[in-house]
Amino acid sequence: MKNALGNIMQQAQKMQEDIKKAQDELANMQIQGESGGGLVSVIMTGKREVRKISIDDSLLTDDKDMLEDLVAAAINDAVHKVSKMKKEKMAEVTAGLPIPPGFQMPF
Repeated sequence: MKNALGNIMQQAQKMQEDIKKAQDELANMQIQGESGGGLVSVIMTGKREVRKISIDDSLLTDDKDMLEDLVAAAINDAVHKVSKMKKEKMAEVTAGLPIPPGFQMPF
């Protein structure tokens, strides 16, 4: 019984270390979101912090509302890609663990 508990504690500690490592890797990643066929692009970190927005010069003479929509769409694209990356990374870390379907990790 003591060995089983020790084993569980070691597994939990390793998983905690793996999760921390994955969170650090994700925080340092830079993901690009785009809209308008690449006319607007956004660089975002894994922490969802926007680092850079690029707007093609051809859009600067166009309708302001359209430009705002394209910027919002590029940001949303980046946010969705970050979320997908986080899910994939956490799935790697938690692979093989008996986690109930639909359970959301607190990060």
